Amino acid sequence: MTRGLTEANLKTLAGARSFERGLGYLDAVSGVEVGDGWVTASVHGTERYEVELTLDGPGGLVGECDCPYGLEGNFCKHLVALGLAVLAQRESLPRQRKAARERARDLDGWLSALSKDELLALLREQIDDDRQLRRRLELRATSARGDLAAVRSRIRELLDIGPFAQYGYVEYADARAYADQAGQAVSAIGALTGSGRAADAITLARETMRLLAEAVQSVDDSDGRLGQIGADLADAHLDACRAARPGPEALARWLVGHALGDFDGGPTDIDPLDYEEVLGEEGMAVLRKSAVEAWRGNRRGWAEKYLMERLAKAGGDVDTVIAVHAADLSPNGHTHLVIARELDTARRSDEALRWAERGIRETRDPAAVDTALVDYLCDRYTRADRLSDALTVRRDHFGARHSLLTYQQLRAAAQAADCRPVEREGALDLLRADARRRQVGRYGGPVLVDALLDDKDIDTAWQAATQTGAHDRQWLTLADQARVTRPADALGAYLRLAEPLTKQTGNPVYEQLVSLLLSIRDCHRRLDTPDEFAMYVTALRTAQKRKRNLMRLMDEHGL
Repeated sequence: MTRGLTEANLKTLAGARSFERGLGYLDAVSGVEVGDGWVTASVHGTERYEVELTLDGPGGLVGECDCPYGLEGNFCKHLVALGLAVLAQRESLPRQRKAARERARDLDGWLSALSKDELLALLREQIDDDRQLRRRLELRATSARGDLAAVRSRIRELLDIGPFAQYGYVEYADARAYADQAGQAVSAIGALTGSGRAADAITLARETMRLLAEAVQSVDDSDGRLGQIGADLADAHLDACRAARPGPEALARWLVGHALGDFDGGPTDIDPLDYEEVLGEEGMAVLRKSAVEAWRGNRRGWAEKYLMERLAKAGGDVDTVIAVHAADLSPNGHTHLVIARELDTARRSDEALRWAERGIRETRDPAAVDTALVDYLCDRYTRADRLSDALTVRRDHFGARHSLLTYQQLRAAAQAADCRPVEREGALDLLRADARRRQVGRYGGPVLVDALLDDKDIDTAWQAATQTGAHDRQWLTLADQARVTRPADALGAYLRLAEPLTKQTGNPVYEQLVSLLLSIRDCHRRLDTPDEFAMYVTALRTAQKRKRNLMRLMDEHGL
């Protein structure tokens, strides 16, 4: 029974942090009940939470807890605590499981022996104690009577957020109860299909989609329960259509309308292609025609484009897929790239290349061009041994966007084309001009310094940083790389970087400072001035002696 339940598995499922916290909740586990393959209990934390471990599930060990963290689908500390409590009594579990099976058999035997009147009395007693059970059975009874108006009214009640909402909104704490109630409405629709009333189920399913779409706007569905109910509702509608076989033309038009958002479908996402068997050739023809008409009327509409693309791909119509994308080209070349990849998939590589080249030409702002398009085109040129063309694209991209990445890409292309020195000098000239204008890179400091560091040209990088300035991050990298050949210069940089840290507190600051001190010590060793370092450290210790964690770190590193 516990082959999947081990401390190692609990730690893997929960993570180290939740596992450690679960150790502190062992004494909070109460009311452990062992069933045939499952264990439940209450765990007292901030509140009392109900937890359940499934030990023999198809997916291995799984658990559920109604704490906020558990409701998000996480294996929480309360589940860890229950798992550890179960492991502590593993020797008795086989006996408890056997007893659970015997109790189940005894219960089944007892129920089988009861008369109809006795069973009814027992059921009525349970209905009085269990409001959710009463609601489910009331809905089934209404459905069985064939009273569609009553079923519709009951579904509306179940989807009404009023009883759960404060100020017109269902908060997270009440969302689960609301979702459970909404799920009963979906179950009732499925029951209608099962009882031979699939046409009514179709009608109610569509009405319920509208109600659910309205309700979801006012519910905190952070854990996605209403999303799952929407998926279940879509399945219920499809099952009803398979059973009732509605008119294919009307169904096709409804599916298109739903896909295009005639109403906000909310969490009920329907794929019209799932209905291909129900629609048949006639319905699919209407579906395609309606989708084309809608797209022609709004070529830039997201829903219209998606539906057209979905139908075209399903039919293997690459030209239509391309036409859909070509009708709304993005200004940065991204859509051209999408088209190129579609053509590649269709083994139409020459057309794909032309679309990629067109994307580069038609980009309105070269600095905003989709970098994936640039990479795609350069890769195609390189594989075709068109190295000069790849270099031109990289040069233009760098010219529009002076970054370390575009510099590295230009360098690689120039190396492949055997003209790196010329390209490098031209690129560095642009970066020098940026540095003089005090233009900095994404992470601060001139890109010129980063480029020279990336080229391993330390002396030139140091000169550039001295002339134009540099970010502290760049100075630290410079000092680290120049420490062997320019220890005096590196020492000056380290001392300047360490100074502001001595005025700050916090363990991360202390770790940075100690790292710099180790580098400072190495510089003094290379300069053969250990006495100066000793005096520096002594003065630092005197000034910083109240920072106990810093003193401890320095002691650990022999400083």
